[in-house]
Amino acid sequence: MILDGQSPEAIAEAVRVLRAGGLVAFPTETVYGLGADASSDMAVAGIFKAKGRPADHPLIVHVAAGMKGTEALSRFAQPLPLFAQKLVQAFWPGPLTLIVTRQPGVGAAAAGGQDTIGLRCPSHPVAQALLEACAEQGVPGVAGPSANRFGRVSPTTAQHVYDEFGEAVPVIDGGACEVGIESTIVDCSRGAPVLLRPGLITRAQIEAACGEKLSDRDVLETPDPRASGTLEAHYAPNAKLRLMDAKALQTGLDVLGANAAHIAVWSRSSLRCRSQRVLQRRMPDDAAASAHQLFAVLREFDAEGVKLIWVETPPDTPEWEGVRDRLQRASAA
Repeated sequence: MILDGQSPEAIAEAVRVLRAGGLVAFPTETVYGLGADASSDMAVAGIFKAKGRPADHPLIVHVAAGMKGTEALSRFAQPLPLFAQKLVQAFWPGPLTLIVTRQPGVGAAAAGGQDTIGLRCPSHPVAQALLEACAEQGVPGVAGPSANRFGRVSPTTAQHVYDEFGEAVPVIDGGACEVGIESTIVDCSRGAPVLLRPGLITRAQIEAACGEKLSDRDVLETPDPRASGTLEAHYAPNAKLRLMDAKALQTGLDVLGANAAHIAVWSRSSLRCRSQRVLQRRMPDDAAASAHQLFAVLREFDAEGVKLIWVETPPDTPEWEGVRDRLQRASAA
């Protein structure tokens, strides 16, 4: 079922389901999450089963803002280093996940069995209403990976979630997600900030907020902790996705000519196409607008039944890093 995110009764029903060990999909400013009580390993196991996700691939735990969020931090995480505290102050609530050292004995399943755990405080008002109500009822945090089958395109509307799971999972409808790609992930567990997954928040913003340079993950003596969305192949549509520059896109369309079919193109450049059977969509010139559209566009192409998706490679500039990351992983699937 799809629940009205503006209804207190719907929030109360979602909390009841979560307290009972069930799953509820909920909106955040990034994508919709598939939620379970993060403090219950049995409840979290339901997420892995529903998504078909490996149990050692960790989840992100979402916490409320304010005092309830502070209490949840101390419940799940050991004391944060100063640079991590600065990131919390600068970007929470918001699209930033911190990987921190986990408190023993709590959140093991959500952490994928690691000694670290990912924590985030989303800014979406419906997510905050849910998290605050959960905290009041003894659910300190909600584990919530993207509400889709493992490795597939993330959902940015309640209908996308329903298309994935049908009636099996109640969905709180909070409208279309504003950001559209998953949170930036910064590892704070090794004494220095390390960027594990790019997103809306850029490297420069992170460094300015925490007062430190991001460390080069390739020169650290310890390996990266496992984290959500960092597998080489991820975010994949059913159709095969290929990244190409504008010249290669135009050449491909010219070669296929009027016979081109079962192809969708998402590009910033204006392209000539002699076939009426090629589906073309305009990619915005703005990185944030492209991020907002990205997963919805890929889902639209899949719904049209195309076999190939050709995407113009985004610019190699800092503000486009999150979009490039998602498209590169989608093309590797």
